[in-house]
Amino acid sequence: MMPALVSIITPAYNAAPFVGDAIRSVQGQDYAAWEMLIVDDGSLDATARVVAGFAAADPRVKLIRQDNSGPAMARQRALDSANGRFIAFLDSDDYWLPGKLSKQLPYMVRGGSALCYTAFRRINQDGSELGHRIDVPERLDYQSLLGNTAIATSTAVVDIEKTGPLRMRRVYYDDFVLWLELTKRGFVARGLNEDLMRYRVRDKSVSRNKFNSAKQVWHTYRALEQLSFPHAGWCFARYAFNGWRKYRRF
Repeated sequence: MMPALVSIITPAYNAAPFVGDAIRSVQGQDYAAWEMLIVDDGSLDATARVVAGFAAADPRVKLIRQDNSGPAMARQRALDSANGRFIAFLDSDDYWLPGKLSKQLPYMVRGGSALCYTAFRRINQDGSELGHRIDVPERLDYQSLLGNTAIATSTAVVDIEKTGPLRMRRVYYDDFVLWLELTKRGFVARGLNEDLMRYRVRDKSVSRNKFNSAKQVWHTYRALEQLSFPHAGWCFARYAFNGWRKYRRF
């Protein structure tokens, strides 16, 4: 049997210094049945030119261009063009370690998982500093995910043969909202506790604004998930504690 195709979803905005590392990390996988759909989201730098160079040499790398619409709509644009059974997410400033797909996909299939995530480490912007290993729990259902920060987007893989097509919502934490939607439907997210991704901490990234991030998490609980005030408060306290525990040191 032919190996199942993996569609890799990569939104890119002003990512020229980093997107090459992301692409090379995919090309270096020992699992070769993939397509990488990179959506240039109206970048003002050379992102599209860098990606086009890789695409010219490797037809599995596909450049899609659109006016600036934000990461959720860039991800959706890639999803609309995806052909794979497995949907893997990789942000343009992150990269995978060798063997990521060949380890994660069999783990998913053996466990019948619809959503899977892995451990990872952070790096600083220029890649010169390596952070501590961030381990992940073995499983997350909807209630446990509400208070947890365990699923890093660039580690996540979804089996759409089980879930059906994915739709991103145009919200601040579109990835977190997607994981909540899937687990709310009864799919249990499974964690492979192996270090298989590098998360790049950029100085001006959206997630660096902790106050705004906290506001958006609260908005997710109250407006999108429609949790009661006490339930939202309990989930927020757990979310904040788990985030502090994970990021209290680099």
